[in-house]
Amino acid sequence: MTTIGIDRMSFFSPHLFIDMVDLANARGEEPGKYLVGIGQTEQAVIPPTQDVVTMAANAADQILTPEDRESIDTILFATESGIDNSKSSAVYLQRLLGLNEYARTIELKQACYAGTYGLMQARDYVATHPGKKVLVLASDIARYGLHSGGEVTQGGGAVAMIVSENPQIVSLETDNQYKSQDLMDFWRPIYATEALVDGKYSGEVYQEFFLDLWKRYKQHEEREIQDFKAFAFHLPFTKMGLKALRQILPEADETQQTALLEEFEASRVYNKRIGNLYTGSLYLSLMSLLQNSNTLQAGDRIGIFSYGSGAEGEFYSAVLQPNYKKGLIADQLSELFDARTQLTIAEYEKVFQAGLDGAEDRQFDITTDPAKYVLAGLKDQMRQYQMH
Repeated sequence: MTTIGIDRMSFFSPHLFIDMVDLANARGEEPGKYLVGIGQTEQAVIPPTQDVVTMAANAADQILTPEDRESIDTILFATESGIDNSKSSAVYLQRLLGLNEYARTIELKQACYAGTYGLMQARDYVATHPGKKVLVLASDIARYGLHSGGEVTQGGGAVAMIVSENPQIVSLETDNQYKSQDLMDFWRPIYATEALVDGKYSGEVYQEFFLDLWKRYKQHEEREIQDFKAFAFHLPFTKMGLKALRQILPEADETQQTALLEEFEASRVYNKRIGNLYTGSLYLSLMSLLQNSNTLQAGDRIGIFSYGSGAEGEFYSAVLQPNYKKGLIADQLSELFDARTQLTIAEYEKVFQAGLDGAEDRQFDITTDPAKYVLAGLKDQMRQYQMH
């Protein structure tokens, strides 16, 4: 039987970060509120030389073969930090990466959920077009503003995934349960550069959606918690996923409860140090689980919960494949973390306010950015992308 799923995964986040203890001290908060209450230790900082297109390009470039660049005919780019209200981010990416011009290049949007929709569309496309591969990107910059209530849950980065038959990493099951409601827990009007959020309400909706979809899933699929080795959650901040998991832990015996909590800790190692990356947060958590778990093995079923404010949620499962780590880049995240530069809070605030704003021509100093793909500035209202 042919399986379809994620064959390769890659991640990118820029070379700058802040320590959450420093941010807590600067904002007059107890560090424990951020480290334990929110579950974050570091936060990626996005320089003016990076946007969602360059971050996605830097992630995807690491897993694309020459054959992929010629043959991939569908590029699905999930983001809520788009750079253009008309052109898709995918078409910019297509040119930057030298991908096949005879391809569909589509941008998807529904808060943090769109990456999951892109993944499912890719799965279904491959199912009806044997031999095809789809490139799925989830790239975002989480911005709430300096001194805002959401500042502690900022961050950014990009996850790239190649979906194909006979995948190396996981097969994507067709057991999806999903729901949507028009809610105002989080939104960003067209005129705004920073999101509006009711954090407490959003957290409540997240947990309600997870519990509802979990119950529907068990009813429709006739599976129980005992059928799952681990769960991966959308993690805008890592405490959010822990709260959701705790809702269903009583369904497991004590041994499995301990095991599931250990797998959750593996799933948030990376997110604790990156922060929120909206559409990519769930899939960074999945990467973290696969790289940091010591017990996962082929055939294990992983429950996956995707959530996008506003609001849309989905629960589905994926089955781990033999040699799944071959689809991941060994030491990718450890090398990324080792190469980052820590900023003071004053330096971070300066970077935060230095991005593109308005239509005036400008140039950025790209010599300070070690990434392969960078944003060099704006000329005649056109973004100037370059490759180092």
